[in-house]
Amino acid sequence: MNIEEYNYELPEHLIAQTPLENRSDSKLLIMDKKTGELKEDIFKNIIDYLNSEDILVLNDTKVIPARLIGEKEDTKAVIELLLLKNIVGDTWECLSRPQKRLHIGTIINFGNGLLKAQVIEKKEEGIVHVQLIYKGILMEILDKLGTMPLPPYIHEKLEDQSRYQTVYAKNIGSAAAPTAGLHFTNSLLDQIKKKGVTIVYVTLHVGLGTFRPVEVTDITKHKMHSEYFILSKEAADTLNNAKGKIYAVGTTSTRVLETVRSKYDKFMPCSGNTDIFIYPGFEFKAIDGLITNFHLPKSTLLMLVSALSKKEFILSAYNYAIAHNYRFFSFGDAMFIK
Repeated sequence: MNIEEYNYELPEHLIAQTPLENRSDSKLLIMDKKTGELKEDIFKNIIDYLNSEDILVLNDTKVIPARLIGEKEDTKAVIELLLLKNIVGDTWECLSRPQKRLHIGTIINFGNGLLKAQVIEKKEEGIVHVQLIYKGILMEILDKLGTMPLPPYIHEKLEDQSRYQTVYAKNIGSAAAPTAGLHFTNSLLDQIKKKGVTIVYVTLHVGLGTFRPVEVTDITKHKMHSEYFILSKEAADTLNNAKGKIYAVGTTSTRVLETVRSKYDKFMPCSGNTDIFIYPGFEFKAIDGLITNFHLPKSTLLMLVSALSKKEFILSAYNYAIAHNYRFFSFGDAMFIK
C-alpha cells in the first residue's frame, strides 16, 4: 500500500487545458474490469455499452464561482479565498492564501466592499472560517465577483464558466466539478433515456479533498476530508429495484452509493457527511461499473478506480492512453470500467 505504487509519468502536454467544443466528442477508453481488455471509442457512443434496464447515476451538484480575490481592509494586502463549505448561516469554511497574513478579526474586502469576509477562526493547512457580510443574495454576488475554482494544473483562462458545470448541475454547493459528467450533453442523455436506461441523480458537494494530495507513504494512513451528500427516497427506491447494472458517473457518485450501501446494506434515503476512502481491497456493494476521467498520479481517485479492477490493469490502461495521446484530468477524455 505504498503511495509510489500509484505513480506514473504523464507528459505535460497531455494535461487538457480547455474543454472540447462539443462535450461528447471526447475519446472513450472502455476497459473490462475482470480482464483488463481495452477498446477505443468516442464518448457520444457510450450508449452502445449500456443496456435497457441499466441505471446511470449522476452527481447533480453545482459548482459555486467560489474563488475570490480581495484585499485586507487595513493593509490592502491581496488575499485569495476559496469558499469550500457553508457551515451555518453566512459562516463558511475557506481555503486562504496567504493564511499567515490573516488573524482573528481580519476583514477582507471583495469588489470594493460589495462582499466582506471577517476571519472568525484559523485552522491548519490554510483553512479559515469566515463570516460573510453583504446585502442582497449571496449567489448573485458570487456570480459577479467570483470565478470557477479550476484545479491548479489548468493554466489557461476558461472563457465560458458554464463549461466547468455539468449540463444537469442543480444543487449549489461544490468547490469543484464532478468532471466525469462534463462529457454528457442534454441530447445524449435523452438518447440514453430512450434506450430504456434509467437516470438517477444523487448529490455530493465536492470539497477540500479534491485539492489535497496524499502526503503519507502508507496510503492506509491517509485521512479523507468529509463531504456532504444526499440520496433521495426516489433515487434509493429506484436503485433498490434495479434489474440491470448500476453504473456510477464519476468517483463522487460512487462514494455516495458505496457509503450508503456500506452502512445500511441497501440504498436508504439519507443525507450527511462521508469520508469514505476507497482503495484496493475495498468490497464494492453498490456499483457494477464506473464512467470516469483519467486521474492524477498518487491521487485517492486513482486508488478508487484501482480498487474496482486491478491496479496493474488500470496503470496499463493509463499507459495505453498516454501512448495514444488521450487528454488527462478535468477537461480530458473518459474511461468506462465495466
